[in-house]
Amino acid sequence: MSSIIVFGAGGRAGRRVVTEALRRGHRVTAVVRDPAKHGDLGGTVVSGDVTDTATIAALAAGHDAAVNAAARLDVPAAEFFPAAARALSDGLAKADVPRLVAIGIGTTLEVTPGVAVHDAADFPAEYRAFSLGHAAQIDVLRAGGLDWVLLVPPPTLLDDTTGGTGSYRTGAETVLPAGAALFPYADLAVAVVDEIDRPRHHRAIIAVGPLAEPGNAEGGEADHGQ
Repeated sequence: MSSIIVFGAGGRAGRRVVTEALRRGHRVTAVVRDPAKHGDLGGTVVSGDVTDTATIAALAAGHDAAVNAAARLDVPAAEFFPAAARALSDGLAKADVPRLVAIGIGTTLEVTPGVAVHDAADFPAEYRAFSLGHAAQIDVLRAGGLDWVLLVPPPTLLDDTTGGTGSYRTGAETVLPAGAALFPYADLAVAVVDEIDRPRHHRAIIAVGPLAEPGNAEGGEADHGQ
């Protein structure tokens, strides 16, 4: 059993990660901005700011790994995501927490070498700043000494209505071929907790998505979770 702290535990991805980690018997600290709004969350629910180094260091002490699923829509993305990455890199190091599994956004993945989804000519301008903000955290993570992995789901809506399949596939930094259905948050959570239980990727950006269609082996390595 591991001790896992989840930042952004009140969001769609974070909730699923908490549920999956608890299902496997892990001890979970769920960090949200306002615990009173999240009485249905499992684990130990606490208030915290993912951009504050001292808060992270205090809350994360005694945990084996951290997950970052936090996002803010009321703060410019170019400020929030790099600030969170810096605070996590420094705070987790101070707390002696060796592993960070963070969740990215699919529009930062590449469609061709060196060209991200958000760089395409037809990409909606109103969403580009948010995607660029997400991407800005990568340089911060690379500059630090933490063992991290950024798991990035497809650049589409994710399915928040099903329990998932328990399966997924991984690739490199490029968009994986689309599956027949939307990728479930529940399967993204399986991939996140797998990277804590069985770390396979280190200081890397990893695309994660639904399994390939039958007969199509393209698109990375399949994994059926734990």
